[in-house]
Amino acid sequence: MKSDLLDVKDMKPIPFLIRLEEPEDVSIIDTLHEEAFGPGRFARTAFRLREGIAHDPRLSFVGMVGGDVAGSVRLTPIAIGAADALLLGPLAVSPRYKNKGIGRALVKAALLAAKDLGEAYALLVGDAPYYAPLGFKQVEFGSIAFPGPVDPARVLVAPLAGGPIPQGRARPRS
Repeated sequence: MKSDLLDVKDMKPIPFLIRLEEPEDVSIIDTLHEEAFGPGRFARTAFRLREGIAHDPRLSFVGMVGGDVAGSVRLTPIAIGAADALLLGPLAVSPRYKNKGIGRALVKAALLAAKDLGEAYALLVGDAPYYAPLGFKQVEFGSIAFPGPVDPARVLVAPLAGGPIPQGRARPRS
């Protein structure tokens, strides 16, 4: 019996555009974050690290499908020990547009822009299988300290300019 549901391999990719975040996108992005992470997002360690620091508007992007903001990624300036770095996140994609490549395209655009600006490292707390193909590496256990608990298997760094992964306390960049 033939199913009325489409098989994933029969699905067509959707066209999308990646552009810099604009001020009028903020309320939509806040809604994406709420959908993706819920009210508990404010207690997460990565959120606490970003608290009180503005994300870099030169490194914050949205994915557009037609006139819809389908996803968002932001980079925030931090330091890891003595090294300047960026904190990637939140990365959020609307449930309506998940698994279409928008999230990966947003991360690639943000990391490329960061590298072009001379940034050396991007840090995140996330899933290694998703982020490893984008250049992130799991760090040695205990080599980066956070302002709260994190699962050490989820601490990842992308060395944008090569070199050793920095060690030390992750904190706002001064």
